Amino acid sequence: MVARFFWGDMRTHIQECATFIYHLRALYPFILDIPPDFWYNRDMMSIMDIRDRTPTETLDYQQLMSLLRGYAKPRDRIGAFMDKGELIRVRRGLYVFGERYRRGPLRRETLANLIYGPSYVSLDFMLSWYGMIPERVEDVTCVTTGEKKRFTTPLGVFTYQPMTLRRYSPGIAWSDAYDSPCLIASPEKALVDKVWMDKRFSPTRLSDFDAYLFDDLRIDEALLATLDMSKICSIARIFGARKIAMLTRFLARVSQQRSVASANLTPT
Repeated sequence: MVARFFWGDMRTHIQECATFIYHLRALYPFILDIPPDFWYNRDMMSIMDIRDRTPTETLDYQQLMSLLRGYAKPRDRIGAFMDKGELIRVRRGLYVFGERYRRGPLRRETLANLIYGPSYVSLDFMLSWYGMIPERVEDVTCVTTGEKKRFTTPLGVFTYQPMTLRRYSPGIAWSDAYDSPCLIASPEKALVDKVWMDKRFSPTRLSDFDAYLFDDLRIDEALLATLDMSKICSIARIFGARKIAMLTRFLARVSQQRSVASANLTPT
């Protein structure tokens, strides 16, 4: 028994010395020409060690298990990180660093792509993001080729509306703001998606779009006129739906009316 206690104390001292040398070498790499992992004590792995080994703000379960492979019970260590708020589980198998350990802004659009896919951010969230509607939209609204889903997470609510593969792809844009790439809808696609998926709106004539776009959605008419009609027409052709064809004709009429009004205001 004495030997067991003696060995327990010695093991603790050896671990402390190894950890000290590891951090000392990180500050002064010329001291020893020995690989850092030789000195690193995995039993002492902290969230900062994981942060240093992770280039992004998100981690999946396999990444964490690989980093913690020296632990007898890596799941317990993940649980400890979460209890301290050092890691946040967004959904099963997907984690982000706690706020104090992030290198930059955490972009929810990027998370939306990772939570459920294939998907891109669209509909109300992107209409608000582009400033086309006045409301601030908190739920991240997405389009997917999969099933309809809703995820309530510590970082907000993420909803996913299904769309056929043929109508899914046209109008998707690649955004890399904040060095956090993600798939989002272009302004044109976000509007088409909204009109298409809003089952409450079933237009029978072009004038129906006046009340829907300007009174119901309260879309900024000036911004509406700046949409790229060639993109709208391209998306409409792929949709092959009467509702979107009517939207295209209405937008063309709005654009023409604003052009005429602008010409009339130009001094001669």
